[in-house]
Parts: sequence; structure tokens; C-alpha cells
Amino acid sequence: MAAGLRKRGLPGSVVQPAGIWKQWLQRAWQERYLLLREPRYTLMVASCLCLAEVGITFWVIHRVAYTEIDWKAYMAQVEGFINGTYDYTQLQGDTGPLVYPAGFLYIFTGLYYATDRGTDIPTAQNIFAVLYLVTLVLVFLIYHQTSKVPPFVFFFMCCASYRVHSIFVLRLFNDPVAMALLFLSVNLFLAQRWSWGCCCFSLAVSVKMNVLLFAPGLLFLLLTQFGFRGALPKLALCAALQVVLGLPFLLENPVGYLSRSFDLGRQFLYQWTVNWRLLPEAIFLHRAFHLALLAAHLSFLLLFALCRWHRTGESILSLLKDPSKRKVPPQPLTPNQIVSVLFTSNFIGVCFSRSLHSQFYVWYFHTLPHLLWATPARWLTHLLRLLVLGLIELSWNTYPSTPFSSAALHLCHAVTLLQLWLSPQFFPRSVQPSRKTH
Repeated sequence: MAAGLRKRGLPGSVVQPAGIWKQWLQRAWQERYLLLREPRYTLMVASCLCLAEVGITFWVIHRVAYTEIDWKAYMAQVEGFINGTYDYTQLQGDTGPLVYPAGFLYIFTGLYYATDRGTDIPTAQNIFAVLYLVTLVLVFLIYHQTSKVPPFVFFFMCCASYRVHSIFVLRLFNDPVAMALLFLSVNLFLAQRWSWGCCCFSLAVSVKMNVLLFAPGLLFLLLTQFGFRGALPKLALCAALQVVLGLPFLLENPVGYLSRSFDLGRQFLYQWTVNWRLLPEAIFLHRAFHLALLAAHLSFLLLFALCRWHRTGESILSLLKDPSKRKVPPQPLTPNQIVSVLFTSNFIGVCFSRSLHSQFYVWYFHTLPHLLWATPARWLTHLLRLLVLGLIELSWNTYPSTPFSSAALHLCHAVTLLQLWLSPQFFPRSVQPSRKTH
């Protein structure tokens, strides 16, 4: 009798899990549109895209020919350092002198030994493939915390960009290393680990100086959060790390190290420019043009700091005060505010750069979804934003660049910058508390 009961109960135990799976699949199918539109599904979509990227990235490595550009020059510069040359003016490669700070040398020395003195290119490509996947994870963690970008956009940030895959695994540039460290620092800022974040930010600067484009935004956030006296130790930490990393070279030839690794006036070649091909070469090389771009860069930073980031109603000089002594009590910074200030600061710098080369695309590529979707102006529809992303990708994939591709890139930058200016406030204006006593 008991056996009979068990036999009759057996189908029910099978049907029940089957029914649960059926309900789950039906629900997933019903919510398939939400899965692509709702930011709360970012991690789920990101996991699928990262798995897809494993296959795509390693397919690119094995199917597309590696192109030598700077890797041999990097390795030659590293060899000079390993052989005991600490004078920066004496470190040379096939493409010219070493122009990156000391952190670059230390990291690429590790790559030098990991790749049989730089000769094992497949191993180097696999290392950069892992770096690419780590960068994606760091970026997705940022987008998960801001919860502003619909997940369908991430397909265009991952699988659809040929240029970014090329920069990482087919060219082996140092730009991806610097940006991976930068995104790690942003994650630390979001976790309120400001000191550790500043250390990681300084380490990114020591790999390549372009990371300094984020510095105005970081300075604003530090002053907002801590005031001048509270921000000073963290700024000192950034500077101290640069001194420690550069110490062997500073002791040998301090002027040579500083002039080579932090050369703000370095001249770029017209033949490699992506963004200024629409100008004659004489204007591109003219110092007045460079000064005009610098003035525009600083002006836009100041405008955004005064009108878009600082919204308390007090003078911007109030940021120098201790937060507890301000008239308007500071509110905790949200993830969206932190990321928006940092990414906008960098984007303004990219817009007014004296020259952009093909590998510089990674300076801001992974930030574009946030810039276009986090605080969108109403007139910029999903379709228009995707069109902007597509034109930017097309402009960076046009080689050599043309006047049309450069003009299209500037147009897209202008549209993005305009929508950042006109978009709803991500720093809402605070209301000063009443002075009445109750």
C-alpha cells in the first residue's frame, strides 16, 4: 500500500520542478524587454556580455593579424632601464624617446619578463585580453552602482567596437593599462575609500599622463567631500606616490625626468591626428591654436564647476571650508554624482585635446554610455544617442582620418557636451536652512 502511494506520488515530484522551470521561463520571456531596458538588470546582462567577450576577444587574437606599432619601442625602453640607465633622456625606443612616467616602466618591466623579453607576442596578447576583461568588469561595477544606463546599451560598449578590441589585443598600447587602473580608482571612490582611490588614481597617472584629464573633477569631489584641509592629505598622497615611483630617475636627472614624463607641450604629428584632420597642418601646429584649445578647455571646466556641479547656492569658494562649517550642510555624494563629475571632466579634456591618436579612443570610450544616458536631455532620444555612438565609432575606425571623419567626431562631441549642459541636474540645488528659531 505504501509502495503504491509512493508510485502515485512520484509523478507529482517530477511535475512540480518542471512547473517551476516553466513558470520561470515564462516570466523571463514576459520580462525580456525589461531585461534590456531596466538598469537593475545590469549585472545579469553584464555577465552574459563578459562571457561572450571571452570568446570574441580570443577569436580576434587568433584570427586577426597582430600589428606592431609601439610594443618593440616599449621593450627597448624597458631594456635600457633594466640595464641600469636611470637618466630619462637616455631611454629610447624605435619610435622615439620615453615620454611616460615611471609607473609605465615598472609595469612593462613585468610584462618584459612575462613575455620572454618582449618576444612572446601571443602571451602578451593573452595578458592584454585578460586586462580587457578585467576592465569590462570594473566598468560594469560602476554602471551597476549608478543604475542609470539601460542594459541594451552595453552591447554597443562591448561586442560592437572593433577599434577597442584592436587597441587592447592587436596593438598592446599602454593606454588600456592606465584606464584599467583609473576605473579601479573610481570603484574605490564609490566605495568611499578615498585614500586608496587617490593612490590608485596616482598610479594610473604614472602609467600615462592622460589620466590627469580626470583630475579637475576629482579635485572638485575631494573639496566637496572634505574641504581644503581634508582634501590636502589625499592630494599629498597622490604627489608622494609620484615622487616615490620616480625617485631613482629624479636622483639621476630630475629635470630630464620631469621634462620627458610630464611634457605638457609635446608636439604631435599631423599624420596621426583623428580629431583635427579638417584643419590645415600649419594651423594644427601653430602655438596660438594650442593656446586657444587650452583656454576653451579651462573655460568649460570652470563653467561646469560653477553652474552644473556646484549647486548649493553658496560661492564656490565655500568648498574650501570644512564641510561642517558651511552654511548649507553638504549631502553625501551619490554614485551618479561622483561618476558624472569624473567622466564629464575627462570628456571636456578629450573634446579640446590638441590631437587624438587611434589608441586614445579608450580614454573615454567606456564612459560614453554614462555621458549620453545617465542625465539625458529630453530632446536626445535613444535613437539619436545610438546614432552618436555609431558616428563616434565610425570616426575612430576611419584610417587615415579624413576631414569628414574629424568633423563628424567634433559634431558628436558637441552634441554630447550640449546635452550634458542642458540635461536635468545631477547636483540639485540645495535649499539653505531657515534662520528662524522655533
